[in-house]
Amino acid sequence: MAAVGKEKHLVVVVGPTAVGKTDLCVYLAKKYAAEIISADSRQFFREMRIGTAKPSPEEQQGIPHHFIDSHSIAEEYNAGGYEQDVLALLPKLFEQQDIVIMTGGSGLYVRAVCEGMDEMPETDLALRERLTHQYELQGLQPLLEQLQLLDPVYFAQVDKDNPQRVIRAVEVCLSSGAPYSSFRRNGQRERPFHIIKIGLTRDREDLYQRINQRMDQMLAQGLLEEARELYPHRKHNALQTVGYKEIFDYLDGLCDWEEAVRLLKRNSRRYAKRQLTWFRKNPEEYTWFHPGQLQEIVAFINQQTDLK
Repeated sequence: MAAVGKEKHLVVVVGPTAVGKTDLCVYLAKKYAAEIISADSRQFFREMRIGTAKPSPEEQQGIPHHFIDSHSIAEEYNAGGYEQDVLALLPKLFEQQDIVIMTGGSGLYVRAVCEGMDEMPETDLALRERLTHQYELQGLQPLLEQLQLLDPVYFAQVDKDNPQRVIRAVEVCLSSGAPYSSFRRNGQRERPFHIIKIGLTRDREDLYQRINQRMDQMLAQGLLEEARELYPHRKHNALQTVGYKEIFDYLDGLCDWEEAVRLLKRNSRRYAKRQLTWFRKNPEEYTWFHPGQLQEIVAFINQQTDLK
């Protein structure tokens, strides 16, 4: 049970896909008698089992993992909802433990918990559907050009390979008549717990080899069959993601199987690169380690806390 009056600590462990977050966090959870909160925006969804590389019960090793299989792809779930849900859960966990571990590669969801989400205006669902339809017909480039005209400030910052963010920004601009960037806050909300931020990284060659191996493992586990089952729901936001889009293109006859596998691996490597870029935007925000540096990571956490 947590000690009365002690400061509570949220240890945030981030890094690209396949870097080794799960093994490290299970190790830390055992050491500090902690539970784990997933900040992987794809692992929330029950139906997406193989393509999201969810930790298996064996990999979880009996450690409670929150926000894995917590939602259905039929539900609309975003970073704002996740922020509210995690902030409601944390006090309950902190009653029993002094440290909680949050881990994942979804930067926006991590930021939502650590800093708070921006207050965005209400938008018209019909407008979002129209913009999504435009994207499906014409691709992302026309929407990027529209965003550049509507909000050059945010255009300079946005991940230009992420259709959901581009569509959302254009949607807010058109609905409100104001730039999307004008609704984004500078600074962050105070949290009633101490946040310790750890980043995991590997040599690029090593990381890319691990990603390729993970994709091969997913395919062997039945990713094609899973994607085929999810195919009727492919328009859901949750499925507009690496690992499924490539298989859907194959099922649509847009490429052969060999090309689908090549794109799956290439796009997964590119996704990892974008994740690292996101987390390294502010170099002083995270302290970086190789996942194998267990003793160094433990020493760093102990240094940041009153725990040993």
